[in-house]
Amino acid sequence: MEQIVELILAISLASWLYLILFHWSFWRADQRLNADLPAPDKWPEVVAVIPARDEADNIAPVLSSHASSTYEGKYSIVLVDDHSSDGTSAIAETVADKSGRLITIAHAPQLEPGWTGKLSALQDGLRIAEKQAPNVRYILFTDADIVHAPDTLSRLVMKAEHDRIALVSLMARLDSRGLWGTLLIPAFVFFFQKLYPFRAVNDPGSSVAAAAGGCMLVRKDRLVQVGGLSPIRDKLIDDCALANRIKTVPTSRDIWLGVSCGEVISLRDNRALSSTWSMVTRTAFTQLGYSWWKLFGTVAGMCLLYLAAPLAVVTLPWHQDQAMAFLGMITWLVMSIAYWPTLSLYDKHPLSVCALPVSAGFYALMTIMGALQHLRGQGNVWKGRSYKARTLRR
Repeated sequence: MEQIVELILAISLASWLYLILFHWSFWRADQRLNADLPAPDKWPEVVAVIPARDEADNIAPVLSSHASSTYEGKYSIVLVDDHSSDGTSAIAETVADKSGRLITIAHAPQLEPGWTGKLSALQDGLRIAEKQAPNVRYILFTDADIVHAPDTLSRLVMKAEHDRIALVSLMARLDSRGLWGTLLIPAFVFFFQKLYPFRAVNDPGSSVAAAAGGCMLVRKDRLVQVGGLSPIRDKLIDDCALANRIKTVPTSRDIWLGVSCGEVISLRDNRALSSTWSMVTRTAFTQLGYSWWKLFGTVAGMCLLYLAAPLAVVTLPWHQDQAMAFLGMITWLVMSIAYWPTLSLYDKHPLSVCALPVSAGFYALMTIMGALQHLRGQGNVWKGRSYKARTLRR
């Protein structure tokens, strides 16, 4: 039995060494938006499309941040109120009336079969944007709980223009306050980077494609080239689906994804466990393509990577095998080293790296609960809407 446990620990250590040395250096969290790129000779026109459903608490600061943008080109905003019941559109109209920029407030049509609510609202906003600005070069897809810094749009456009990128996306800085925020949010960012290594995403020669839906600057001509939003109308993980379609087109393989250092900030409150719990249970099993085999493999893999080594360490008083505990300690140390760059993005205490196994345990549990929710036929529920399970096409 001890030999089997030691073999498991050896495999865990080897896996971490592989991830650190050969998995696109995902753990460095170093894909950042440059601040020193040259400005284009002429700033292209941009239209932001923002879907909003019950965002009364956030919509005023969000729209105000867009209105305060220092972007020197023509920039307008289209907000699509997706049947909110909390007065979101009224608050938005108040901000729009006081804004120096054009902010159009639209109301989403009734949801058509086969569409998710967010993508339907984005599609409606896109139609309005094309009417208002037929020659627009870029569409900024962003969320109604994401605040943008004054120079964010300028830097996004500079990146897209200078490097000829079809899709530039930033993963917003998420709220990590409190116990649950500290435990779960940096870990979420870490896991996302491991699943979609940002360097691989940004390499035209790699097939890895991903984006962060809270902030996506897309060239309109490339969006048209891939058929717009209609081909992904039923996708719950729509950002990665759009990135995948754009990257698979030979003439537009260049996409870029980075982590935000304050350029875009999420206002979603993650201090309660329920905030992250609802997000993960809604999307994790979808990400696995509703495959029970993939679920088993994922949970087993997380136990191997994140739980085996710490358990070998903390149970030393019971098993009394110092060699086993030492191997577990080395693996836990390597794991912690990999986690630190992401954790430091969120200004957490260095000792917080030790909690990654606990974070992983919660995410494994949330993934299982998402699968059980699917098994009970509850579907994917988001802001009062329930979507039937669909196979995630890649």
